Amino acid sequence: MAKITYIQPDGVEKSVDVDNGLSVMEGAVRNMVVGIDADCGGACACATCHVYVDPAWTDKTGTADGMEESMLDFASDVEATSRLSCQIKVTDALDGLVVRIPRTQG
Repeated sequence: MAKITYIQPDGVEKSVDVDNGLSVMEGAVRNMVVGIDADCGGACACATCHVYVDPAWTDKTGTADGMEESMLDFASDVEATSRLSCQIKVTDALDGLVVRIPRTQG
């Protein structure tokens, strides 16, 4: 289990415990985090779960693969640390992960 902190565009933080094996997106949806709509249900077929991974965590969350990069083309305000939260699987190594929700989604 990992504690994940989701930061809204206005700076409001919500920290939740997410079970290993779930995605960062599933943790957000199950805990009603505003701005993570997950319209495709985690199939990497939309960009409504776009987040910015805190730079301190990018090594542990990895990089986007080709399909995810293609979907990020549909997201607004993409940055170097942009990821689709449905593609980040939770493990104990992500305990303390911080992600920010883009202004266009919050």
